Amino acid sequence: MQRILIIEDERDIADLIAFNLERAGFEVLKAHDGIRGAQLAIHEPTDLIILDLMLPGKDGYAVFKEIRRDSRSRDTPVIMLTARAQTEDRIQGLEAGADDYLTKPFSPKELMLRVQAVLKRSDSTPGAVVVEHGPFRFNKNDLNFHLDGEPVDLTSTEFKLLLFLTERAGKAQDRNDLLRSVWGYSDDVHSRTLDTHMKRLRQKLGDHAGMVETVRGIGYRVSST
Repeated sequence: MQRILIIEDERDIADLIAFNLERAGFEVLKAHDGIRGAQLAIHEPTDLIILDLMLPGKDGYAVFKEIRRDSRSRDTPVIMLTARAQTEDRIQGLEAGADDYLTKPFSPKELMLRVQAVLKRSDSTPGAVVVEHGPFRFNKNDLNFHLDGEPVDLTSTEFKLLLFLTERAGKAQDRNDLLRSVWGYSDDVHSRTLDTHMKRLRQKLGDHAGMVETVRGIGYRVSST
């Protein structure tokens, strides 16, 4: 049974999320403030964290940074949850490294679709399958990525996105195909999600960022050499 941690100070919202998750077969942990939430995220193994940003004690961004600093929780996927609907807040959350972002009010059905999509793309592929392309080296089993032989810390979403492009090197990939394959949905509302992750990915690739090319009017591709 997969375990999901809900860090949400509004107890009625936390209970509603928990009810839908438990009905879908998940085990649920809850915390109603940032301090307790960070403790549970680090010390209790979980498969996914749903993190509200407006929290007492310690806000969601501070909790997220603490989660990502600790080796026990840095790879746990996070869906940020907030009443803030401004584009800037959404982009800030994604640039911080969140796997997805959902604004209140939301439907339980939409939340469950997001949860399932994030868990699906964070699942590792059985068996030690290695993909190499130029300076890139992927291990699908443990989601480790090496660049010129040096490890680079990619989130599970960044790993899936770069791997998807690399396995199709030299061929432009349509934005909607990328959104469907990596995130599980595709529409204009979420197109900024793709661009934000691509920006972060290029930053991590450093001198090799140019291998990830923007194809105007289509999407992105990884160069063939």
